[in-house]
Amino acid sequence: MQRLSSAGTVWYKRGFPLLWFGLLAVFAAIGWLQPGGPGKSPPWAILLMPMVMMGFGYVLMRKLVFDLVDEAWLDGDEVVIVQRGERIRLSLLQVMNVNATTMVNPPRVTLMLRRHDPRLGDQVSFIPAGPRGLFSGFKPSPVATDLIRRIDALRQRTA
Repeated sequence: MQRLSSAGTVWYKRGFPLLWFGLLAVFAAIGWLQPGGPGKSPPWAILLMPMVMMGFGYVLMRKLVFDLVDEAWLDGDEVVIVQRGERIRLSLLQVMNVNATTMVNPPRVTLMLRRHDPRLGDQVSFIPAGPRGLFSGFKPSPVATDLIRRIDALRQRTA
């Protein structure tokens, strides 16, 4: 089996959100515990800014990170998706479209499915494995390009 998804997905899905919300909670707690002077409460700006940043971070992570699958593997003419410890096999013929983002961190490859899968939904997104570099955001994803070629060849054979 060939790994399609990056091994760093766990950092983006688990580590970074924990670090983001944890540090903002610490900053809010420090602001809350700081005395504002005799008989005064702490300034609301110190508490408001971490809360705004938490809300902004949650919306951004919900859009870009929380919907990513844990792992994606290529096994012949099937994509094996690992989500919460469960392995789900999808034939490449079930993939309607392959979309790859550029100049987005983390980069994403999204497989749009022909039929709604009860466990995965209408699409499967993952962070592609591959080179990271200064100009890699300007190039097409090699994982997405390979998947497109494989799906096209499989459709040619079955038609």
